[in-house]
Amino acid sequence: MASRAARALLSLPKRKPNVSPSPLLRPPAPARGLCSSPDEGPANFGNVGFIGLGNMGSRMAKNLVKAGYNVAVHDINGDAMKIFAGFGVPTKKTPFEVAEESDVIVTMLPSSSHVFDVYTGPNGLLHGGNLLRPWLLIDSSTIDPQTSRKISALVSNCTLNGKRDGGGVPMMLDAPVSGGVLAAEAGSLTFMVGGSEEAYLTAKPLLLAMGKSTIYCGGAGNGSAAKICNNLAMAVSMLGVSEALALGQSLGIAASVLTRVFNSSSARCWSSDAYNPVPGVMEGVPSSRNYEGGFATKLMLFCYYIYSCSCMSSWA
Repeated sequence: MASRAARALLSLPKRKPNVSPSPLLRPPAPARGLCSSPDEGPANFGNVGFIGLGNMGSRMAKNLVKAGYNVAVHDINGDAMKIFAGFGVPTKKTPFEVAEESDVIVTMLPSSSHVFDVYTGPNGLLHGGNLLRPWLLIDSSTIDPQTSRKISALVSNCTLNGKRDGGGVPMMLDAPVSGGVLAAEAGSLTFMVGGSEEAYLTAKPLLLAMGKSTIYCGGAGNGSAAKICNNLAMAVSMLGVSEALALGQSLGIAASVLTRVFNSSSARCWSSDAYNPVPGVMEGVPSSRNYEGGFATKLMLFCYYIYSCSCMSSWA
């Protein structure tokens, strides 16, 4: 598995970051506070810590390195850490060690419990009490909005460890992504962002080093809420496309022909024209790679669970 991940990292093409030439392409200077709009120039992000080097996070972190950021990483998977160490990227043993040396932190983790543990557990990001060095924390995990809001409140109760221009309170954004592993590799993710709009505008150049677009969704937790809604809609469409393609093949229509029909008709959707579920119809997607893992089905089940809980709350 480690060698496969290494090949994936090595295969990432050299690319220009999705920001205009700026200090971001040089080793960034220490953060000087927040800017009120991207037109005023990107903030200098200083040292960026990245926690979570799985299918998505490893590619996102690699793109930050390629964009010229000073990145340090952490993951409980030692093999993933060795891959980054081989590229000369500093590795840290705990989230708290990342926090001690970072101005900005990005987390990309499997579940709400993992995120909460990385922030509040032993040697977590908030292990140092109310003093926190990072002035900006961005969680790109797919988790429930309640956890995002709870962690955001915890962060807002902290103060910055050391004097910084622009205020003494660290900022938190929930910024889950859409696009899957292929988009993470290509740096074409879409970020759905919740939190302070000021923090969002400041973080935008950093996010665009990993993605092609960002959408501000409102206050804390709204990015996570948007992600769950997006996943619910996508899951429904994927199920529909899969069932329709299975039916068509049973009736004697080739999957490639039926896909052309879908993509020229009202059934066209992301599941048919970008992530086709039938092997051999489309190159590079999981179905043509023996369904090699990407977005875990348990994460989709989690989205449905949150949807069900929300429905029951509205009925109560």
